[in-house]
Amino acid sequence: MSEQRIGGTTGSAQIPNRTTHITGWGHEVPAATLTNADLEKIVETSDEWITTRTGIRERRIASKGETTASMGALAAARALAVAGIKADDVDLIVVATLTPDHLMPSTAVLIKGALGSTRAAAFDLSAACSGFAYAYAVAHGFLTAGLGQRALVIGAETLSRAVDWSDRSTCVLFGDGAGAIVLEALDLEAGQGAASRPGTLSFELSADPSGAYALWIPGGVGEGADPLIKMDGAKTYVYATRTMAAVATAAIERAGLTPAQVDLVIPHQANIRIIEHVSKAISFPMEKIFVNLDKYGNTSAASIPIALSEAVAAGRLKPGDVFCTVAFGGGYTSGAFVTRWGADPAHGARAASVDPASIRVVRPEGGAKADEPPAVLQVFLGRRHR
Repeated sequence: MSEQRIGGTTGSAQIPNRTTHITGWGHEVPAATLTNADLEKIVETSDEWITTRTGIRERRIASKGETTASMGALAAARALAVAGIKADDVDLIVVATLTPDHLMPSTAVLIKGALGSTRAAAFDLSAACSGFAYAYAVAHGFLTAGLGQRALVIGAETLSRAVDWSDRSTCVLFGDGAGAIVLEALDLEAGQGAASRPGTLSFELSADPSGAYALWIPGGVGEGADPLIKMDGAKTYVYATRTMAAVATAAIERAGLTPAQVDLVIPHQANIRIIEHVSKAISFPMEKIFVNLDKYGNTSAASIPIALSEAVAAGRLKPGDVFCTVAFGGGYTSGAFVTRWGADPAHGARAASVDPASIRVVRPEGGAKADEPPAVLQVFLGRRHR
């Protein structure tokens, strides 16, 4: 089955004379760490087996009170601080997640409330691990269509609550966390070409339903719904290696660039072997690819914005640099976007001004147990690491 992709009728991700650019960024991960050695006490596995096959050494696990919404709200608050704006300066909040706090209301609405926003439209988007790329494209379209000036784009997950902790093929892979950006509309000067144009240059999205049940969560509404992740690992690995290279190449070509003109690739952090395959397939050196999956595992829609936030803090992006993100996820879905960085990395220090205690997700008294970690992990959640 051939993949059908979108990226604008001309291949350019812009309405004439307007694009978008990132002005704020931030992330939040739980304090509790679950190491590969810890997993040896839960399932039949080993640190050597996990590390050699995935590159993952540890992952963060949400404790009681930490949820997709609470982590997403804190990441978003930091992104607002970095951008130097207030919550009511934002016109749209899009949350990419496959682990929402509730089926209804949306996690985006809970985050809006936690931030104190009174005017933004807010909704969730589900495209699994490709969700952040999809959410970025949606927000870009909203802003370039003139429907607003600024958007919060958030990827947030508590995958530890959707994992079967008796299945060693999946439970070793996933972790929890959230990342966010502020995306702003940017009016362009006439005649700016790909070589000098700032902001978002291109994007590429795909969806292939032939893999819908190779990586999925059967649950939904109804009695007996199964809420845990199921995966055909071999099939998913083969498809991921092929499609991530293809969408990254297409997005770079749509931007009018070659891989040699890209300064940094920020891939979905799923498996080091997949990332190494993409490196070879697009002839892009590993030293120009940002990797942090050893610390966090696969955080699905949160992986790219967390990695982006850490890449900026590590000095891997400076004004004028071009970076490409690329992701693959259940559906099957995949997505990529190419952006020229323009923000001052020093603004990242503003994130420290956010008081976590000031960001609260309001819940009904005695309400749903969205903030309860799995019982099997309780013994490990007393440890803290930053």
